[in-house]
Amino acid sequence: MKVLPDSAADLIARLLKRRGITRVFALCGGHIMPIWMRLDAAGIRIVDVRDERAAVHMAQAHAELTGELGVALVTAGPGMTNAVTGIANAHTSRAPVLVLSGGNPRPQENRGGLQDMDHTQLVRSITRYARTVREPSLVLQELDEAISRAFGEGGEPGPSYIDFPTDTLRGIVPKALQLDEHLDPKPRTVTLPNPAEVARAVELLWSARRVLVISGRGARGAGAELIGLLDRLGAAYLDTGESRGLVPDDHPSVVAAMRGAVMGDADVVLTVGRRLDFQLGYGSPAVFKDAKFIRIADAPSEMRDNRRGVVEIMASPAETLRAMVAQAGNRQSRVDRQWAAKLRSGHEDRARKLQQSMAAAPNGADGRLHPNKVLSALQQAIGNDSIVITDGGDFLAFARVGLNAPMMLDPGPFGCIGIGVPYGIAASLAFPGKTVVVATGDGAFGFNAIEIDTAVRHKAPVLIVVANNGAWQIEVHDQTVTHGKVVGTRLQFADHAGMARAFGMHAERVETEEQLGPAIERALANRPALLDMVVTPEAISSDGKTGLAWVPDLQPLAAWDDAERKWRASQGNA
Repeated sequence: MKVLPDSAADLIARLLKRRGITRVFALCGGHIMPIWMRLDAAGIRIVDVRDERAAVHMAQAHAELTGELGVALVTAGPGMTNAVTGIANAHTSRAPVLVLSGGNPRPQENRGGLQDMDHTQLVRSITRYARTVREPSLVLQELDEAISRAFGEGGEPGPSYIDFPTDTLRGIVPKALQLDEHLDPKPRTVTLPNPAEVARAVELLWSARRVLVISGRGARGAGAELIGLLDRLGAAYLDTGESRGLVPDDHPSVVAAMRGAVMGDADVVLTVGRRLDFQLGYGSPAVFKDAKFIRIADAPSEMRDNRRGVVEIMASPAETLRAMVAQAGNRQSRVDRQWAAKLRSGHEDRARKLQQSMAAAPNGADGRLHPNKVLSALQQAIGNDSIVITDGGDFLAFARVGLNAPMMLDPGPFGCIGIGVPYGIAASLAFPGKTVVVATGDGAFGFNAIEIDTAVRHKAPVLIVVANNGAWQIEVHDQTVTHGKVVGTRLQFADHAGMARAFGMHAERVETEEQLGPAIERALANRPALLDMVVTPEAISSDGKTGLAWVPDLQPLAAWDDAERKWRASQGNA
């Protein structure tokens, strides 16, 4: 059945085109075919994937790397349920993603039709907006609202979901209701800070001796302003993955390798668009001691979670940082420059030693490569103008410190391993002129390994590096140490390169140091490509050593859990 111009499906495509959408990540199905064909007619590229979860992951990566809306299109029933993990990850990461789906024609609803279910009930708790639109004339205004909600207009940013009965998609929208006010792109809301609160923040920051600044998702787009504040204030700076690359590693404020020391030593902590979640010990006094907090955010969850600030500014981070520097004027910061310089020196020393130890990392007793040897060679080959996606459990702990790039993504606060290949495909399509590398463990790779077919078909110039240690290694280590027995956590040293070649991808298996450099060079020249790096399972990661796998009661890491217990006992409320 043909889909006509001025149909609801046609208007969906026209709105997305007007909003600057150039590609939609999707997997086909009859319930969404009207949208599918009108997207194609509008000149919007459809990146057809092999699993709906991957479609939403790709939409999220596109959104996080470009700042634009990411759009996924999935069919009804199992197509939509397959997408739920991707939607949940975008929800936790607060990424602006629009997920579109379809459903049974209205006369067949609730009668046992094919793939008939109430999708909106399923996703309402993990979306900012979830609607079924049954009336064609309401499609534009509902879509406009869903996009606004995805960008956080009136609340938290995150995924929006809309589906449409198939007969609604074929229905004609009267021209009188095809209003430009719904079709046209909307400017992003900029919220200016309260000058009185800016003055309070500046007074506290410029009077403090040991200031730590931590950035997160909400600081994206405020890189220049953040650097300007750091330059004027002389504070120490951390990011924990959400805004990796926002401040260059060669900036004197960056002290990532001294994370534990600076978190326990700061007297004032400024968070910029960053939740105080498990990665930051929930902001607990057991970790941050007596530090006072200043919170800046454009979303409530990044301002009031776990610890309240003595100053809280709900406003656009870029505008707030700019206003703070202006408010400070020529005032001299009282930050202890020797303290900051010592932290920076410690960071540089540890980073230098890490680079040296990585390059010299010996093979395991089994003769297999150390993960750090692989990462050292990879970093040297990709240079400093790349996009890096790190994925996995055990291997992620090596990769997040062993690799560095101006733009980086990882499984995020949801710990959603398996994002590597989809994120890498989306990144390489959005930035075809950059080197895009996925560094993933073999376990994580398996979740979306089939998407190497998508990379080949769409000529996505991505390099996928699989660290193949034949195990869920963090769990193997925990089971060995804690339980004295390994149960259900070993994998094969599977031939991932052979799998990739079966789909037409350039792929090699690397097992020796002599093969390492030449294989990386060939892979970079023949993307999309996959390197199956056989690494030793004897290498124990930092996360393996810190107790992450056994999930302590009070804090995510064993050392923090011990500190939390001691702090609570000292307060008389253990």
